[in-house]
Amino acid sequence: MEVLGVDIGGSGIKAAPADVTAGTLTRERVKVPTPMPAKPAAVADAVRGVVEHFGWSGKAGITFPGVVTDGVIRTAVNLDPAWIGVNARDLLGSATGLEVQVINDADAAGLAEMKFGAGAGQQGTVVMLTFGTGIGSALFTRGVLVPNTEFGHLEIRGKDAEKRASERAREVHGLDWEHWAGRVDEYMSHLEALLWPELFIVGGGVSRKSDRFLPLLEGLRARVVPAKLHNDAGIVGAALIGA
Repeated sequence: MEVLGVDIGGSGIKAAPADVTAGTLTRERVKVPTPMPAKPAAVADAVRGVVEHFGWSGKAGITFPGVVTDGVIRTAVNLDPAWIGVNARDLLGSATGLEVQVINDADAAGLAEMKFGAGAGQQGTVVMLTFGTGIGSALFTRGVLVPNTEFGHLEIRGKDAEKRASERAREVHGLDWEHWAGRVDEYMSHLEALLWPELFIVGGGVSRKSDRFLPLLEGLRARVVPAKLHNDAGIVGAALIGA
């Protein structure tokens, strides 16, 4: 079964149809910049554009970088605050003419990794972290998602963790891999002390360069592995919830 997955991020919007039984993209993904300012109407228009690119008329799942409850946006730290209180399921469904479901972006990535990727078969506590514009998180226990955890906003040294340890923070502050890995290690150690997971899955675009920093994480007891679906996990997870 094919479902269109759309992954809205703080800097880009990615989309592709996905086979939800195999966990693979069935066409080459497209990516467009997230509009700035990222207000609801502008983002909805960009999403409509990627839907039209594929000539899509079936079901679709869409991720959002913030808390989503029953289709309604509750936080929008890396987009425009005008999103807060918006029923994104209704807005994006109307904009695209499709039947859509909306989910937090890291939760979507986590669902994909737990079904098809690095978390498949894991029954203990698993934490998926996506490092990009911010830090997204997805928490699973016995394979069941605890939605909207937002662990990227834990306070580390008086700041949101994602202000210190996201991929954007690495780029903005010109951090080398060793320095950035130290910040990631501190953050993940703090999270481990709260949750005691058996497994951390590290995703987001930086997961393709995991060999540059995962070996430098020294303070963790849990296993730490890169996401197998890399930066496509959000698209596949979006398709799963849209099915």
